[in-house]
Parts: sequence; structure tokens; C-alpha cells
Amino acid sequence: MTGDVPRRGGFLVGRWWQLGAGIVAMMAIANLQYAWTLFTVPLTQSLHATLSAVQVAFTLFILTETWLVPFEGYLVDRLGARLIVTAGSVLVGLGWIGSGIAGSLGALYGWYSLGGIGAGAVYGACVGTALKWFPDRRGLAAGATAGAYGLGTALTVLPIQRMIDASGYRAAFIVWGAVQAVVVLVAAQFMTAPAASWTPAGRERAGGKTRVPQSAVSRTPGEMLRTGRFWLMYLMMALVAFGGLMVTAQLKPIAATYGLDKTVVTLGISALALALMLDRILNGLTRPFWGWVSDHIGRCNAMALAFGLEALAILALLRLVDHPIWFVVLSGATFFAWGEIFSLFPATIGDVFGPAYATTNYGIQYTSKGVAAIFAGWGAAKVLETTGSWMPVFWIAVACDLAAALLALVWLKPLLTITAGDAAALAGGAPAPR
Repeated sequence: MTGDVPRRGGFLVGRWWQLGAGIVAMMAIANLQYAWTLFTVPLTQSLHATLSAVQVAFTLFILTETWLVPFEGYLVDRLGARLIVTAGSVLVGLGWIGSGIAGSLGALYGWYSLGGIGAGAVYGACVGTALKWFPDRRGLAAGATAGAYGLGTALTVLPIQRMIDASGYRAAFIVWGAVQAVVVLVAAQFMTAPAASWTPAGRERAGGKTRVPQSAVSRTPGEMLRTGRFWLMYLMMALVAFGGLMVTAQLKPIAATYGLDKTVVTLGISALALALMLDRILNGLTRPFWGWVSDHIGRCNAMALAFGLEALAILALLRLVDHPIWFVVLSGATFFAWGEIFSLFPATIGDVFGPAYATTNYGIQYTSKGVAAIFAGWGAAKVLETTGSWMPVFWIAVACDLAAALLALVWLKPLLTITAGDAAALAGGAPAPR
């Protein structure tokens, strides 16, 4: 079966409608991660807690958002994206509404973890659905979907900050939690998966032709876990995720350290607020951009280039973090060179291990973000409290980025060049590759 609109249940089934529904849902859950930094300082004051204690909530959010995605992906493959995203919308809403009424650190941890479960369900379902509907444009589709998660907060960061200033962080949590839940719930009703026999129409396949070799054989999660290339990709994603998550969680505390949360740079907007807007825009644009680039120059080449650029951006931030304009520009550059992991790695998982189990397989890969979060949230705050400086944290992020860039070129690239041969070997019953 070929074409753009196979006859299946659902309101609108064309693959571009599916992509659009996923983008809307991802934009709606973005605040749970990317607006978190706005709440950190008010939470420390209200709960009379240290920054590292408050950042445990962010760490738990990332852990529940990522480590449960393999199970949620399995449910998506079995029950469909619509049902799982609908359930996720409820949990996303409860996560923020509950955080708004939490009167203790324990309650905050519980509610924000619940929001993480919901966000992970939505994220895994949307990315997995994009991979299935766009085998011919996998990098671009995964990038556009993941990009919505990075871009979503750009539209809401100022309204949320102003509500926090005017009505307090509790009101912002409750009001925006309800709004986000409703948007995700509506988007979920448009989501479905293509039939197993469906492929894009010939004209679309030709138009989206990729230079990236893709396996014709789908590997189960168990088969994927027995390959060395998967674990290498897992390590690389964790290394790069650390730097981006560190900046995501700690941007407001970093800005406050240098007085940049109060320094007005233009039109009454502080350096921090301007950085948050620019960061979210670039963090969204980077994902489809690098996905498109990787469709043309190869996944590993794109990875090495982007990871190297992130290392350079953080190095510059080390020297210029106390300058308002450079703080804005370089934090944006960091996000532009970081967010691509959420398009390049799911696309690579689909290329190497096939489309049939793409949702579950990428869900397993996505847990590497949870590993990074342990060090990016609580860990980075503890380093600050121990050393009195953000500099050691920045240096660790630079080292991680450079290591990942080298691994992409020296180790991963030779493994992925034989992907096309793997399909033929597996079809003939040959042993599984490394």
C-alpha cells in the first residue's frame, strides 16, 4: 500500500496531519522542561530549600520522562498513539497543577515526577509516529517533531515569567498546567499509525531521497540491545545531553550569579528573558535543521560538526558569561548545537534498526537523557555549592562534547557504513552485526 492518506481510523490520517498533531502536542509539553528554570528561585524561597534540593525535582522529571519511554513506546506500538497521548495529557496537567499546590519538597518531587511520566509518553509517541510515517525523510520528520519540544517555550516564556512576577509561581503552575493538558488532549485525537504494508507514494519517496543507508530489516529491542553500536550511541547521547540539560536547568541561577536576571538589554527585557526566548527558538530550529543536514551529509558527520560547535560555544561562554549580550548569544549557540541530538539519534535508530519497533527502540535510546540529567540538575548544583563557581561545570560539558564528536567520527561512523549490508545479511540468516 502506498500513498499519503491510507484508509484507517481517525479524523485525518495523512502523514502530514500526523506530523502536525505531533508538533502541536510536543509544543504543549515543552514548558515542563524548558520553563522549569523560571521556577527554581521562587521555589527555593517558598520551600526554604537549597538550589540543589529543588533541582532534584528536575532530575526526577527527566528520569521519569526518559526511563519509562521504552515501556510507553511498547504500549504505543500495541495500543496506538492516540490512547497513550490522551493519558499523557492528563498526567502533564496534573504534574504542573500539583506542583502549584505542593507545600513541601516531597510533594514537589512527586508531582513533577508524575508530569515526567506524562511528558515521556507524549514525547515517545510523537517521535515514534513521525519515524513510522516518514521513512524517506526520517531526519527531517524526527527533527521537526523534536524541534517543537525545543521551540514551544519560546511562545510562552514571557507570559509565564510575567505571571510569576504578578501572581506568583503557584498560579503560573496551575493555569499553564491546565492549558497544556487541554492542548495535548485535543492533538491526541488526530494521531494514528500507518498500516504495516504502507509506504510513501513513489513521487514522495523520490522527492525525499536520502543518502543515508537504511536497514530493510527491523530489529527487536532485544536484538538492538545486543549490538555494540547501540551502546556507543547511548554513551554519545548521554555525553552531549549533559551540557544542554545543565544549561536548561541552571540558566536562571547562572544568570542570577552575574546579575543578568536584572540587567535590561532592550525594550525592558532582561538578559535572562531575552536569552530564554532566543534559546528556545534556536533549540527548536536546530532539530529539523540538523535532521535535514544529516539526510544529506550523513548522521555521523552532522553529529561531529554539531557537537564540536557546542564545545566551542561553551568555551566562549566560560570567558564571557558575565557580559549580557554575549550571555544571550552564546547560550543560544549552545542550544543550537545541542538540540540536534533529538533528531539525529532517533533518525539513526530508525536507519540502523528499522521502522517496525522504532518507538520502543528509540525509547530505550532516550533513557540516556535520564542518565545525563542526574549530573546536569542535582550534580551541577552540588558542584556550584562545593566550589562556589560554575566554571568546573562548564569545563565538564566541554570535555563531554569533544569526546562525543570524536566518537562519532572515529568509532561510530565505520560501524554505520555497513548498515546497508546488514539488511542483506540478516535477510539471509547471517549472525547479527556488532
